[in-house]
Amino acid sequence: MKEIQEAIDVLVVDDDFMVARVHRTFVERVAPFGVVGTAGTGAEAISAVGELRPDLVLLDLYLPDVFGLDVVSRLRTDGHDCDVMVISAAREADTVRGAVRHGVVDYLLKPFEYEDLRPRLERYAARRASLHSTVVRGQADVDRVLAGAIAPLPRSLPKGMSVETADLIERTLRDADGTLSATECAALTGISRVSARRYLEHFHATGSADVSLRYGSAGRPERRYSRRL
Repeated sequence: MKEIQEAIDVLVVDDDFMVARVHRTFVERVAPFGVVGTAGTGAEAISAVGELRPDLVLLDLYLPDVFGLDVVSRLRTDGHDCDVMVISAAREADTVRGAVRHGVVDYLLKPFEYEDLRPRLERYAARRASLHSTVVRGQADVDRVLAGAIAPLPRSLPKGMSVETADLIERTLRDADGTLSATECAALTGISRVSARRYLEHFHATGSADVSLRYGSAGRPERRYSRRL
């Protein structure tokens, strides 16, 4: 537990200073993360990493001077080993595959809310602590390190959730033509909207479902869920 509480320094990279400010606020709500700086261009990001030596970079891909993945390449060329979490509106499959090849630790689509980012940061902190505390004595230890580095944390249902209902929600997501709101999921499964949203949010937090936001003419955006492939 001691390792999990060690500070994790974060650099926020986004060309919109208002968005960067929101991301900073989100990050600093999650212990033990703290934002040590922000950058609005690729050049500023590379310079800031050299100066601030962050542990984690939250990186937008659509920067005014270079594409975000080129920033990652430059950081590796310069010998920086900071981790990178992509936060971007880029949905192209080639871009996502490129991010994976560049070794990003996570990929979060804009727009998102605090509850979308929080579990990803918590997973990252847990994996980081596990990697730092591992002693390799044999192949089994190596296998555990690799599994912890690339796989989501083991899933378990929170108290009050049933396996049967979870399976029902997962099947409904899998069979859906596109995305579903909590209300639509509730109608299809016969459970309450509140219960449907709780299960959907759990699947999202554990990495088995994606969330997108649909904006209407007024009010809060609608959260829509899809099964992560």
